[in-house]
Amino acid sequence: MPELPPIFIAALTGFISGFLLSVPVGPINLTIMNEGARRGFKWAALIGLGAVIMEVIYCAIAFTGFASLFGNRFIKASMEVFSFVFMLYLGCKFLLAKAIPAHTRMEESLEKRLHPHSAFMTGFVRTMGNPGVLLFWIILAANFMSREWVMPNGHGKAACILGVAGGTGIWFFGLSWAVSLGHRKFSEKTLLKMEHFSGLCLLLLGVAHGLHIAWQMANREM
Repeated sequence: MPELPPIFIAALTGFISGFLLSVPVGPINLTIMNEGARRGFKWAALIGLGAVIMEVIYCAIAFTGFASLFGNRFIKASMEVFSFVFMLYLGCKFLLAKAIPAHTRMEESLEKRLHPHSAFMTGFVRTMGNPGVLLFWIILAANFMSREWVMPNGHGKAACILGVAGGTGIWFFGLSWAVSLGHRKFSEKTLLKMEHFSGLCLLLLGVAHGLHIAWQMANREM
């Protein structure tokens, strides 16, 4: 079986991670759900587009602004362990979620300052106001490059970032279409079930990552 090209692996990695990160319930998904049912697909899709653009910006900052740190062996090893713990934490958080989270103070502060009136700017500003998105991408970028799923060069990073744009775009536009078509039949309860599924996926990825770390440690001791 021929090996997949590194650029394809990077794009696929970005696509899957971008999709999974977009599924958990939050202000963007809730806004798309409410506005899609009230104003239709176009308005909801523009909110999703604004969220996708800001998500890609955060992802690009993580890959470019912090790339020099990942070359240090100690930092790389520390980030692998931290990413294992972080995935388990997020997985449990998403799996046990019982309600839609409220806006963060930063989101409310940004909206008061910038006063987003268009659908695009609403999605853009609300994603900008969630610094956890940047932290998540910093951890994932370190993890992806340490495992060589994304090669530490311009082509590999660009392919991953484009994959993230594709994954987040498919989720947000698909949600916009489903909500506008369903006329509020696509409920918050449905989104919570999707968040639980996303949490389960993250838990499985975290366990797999932990096993990989244990396997690396065992090989070093041999």
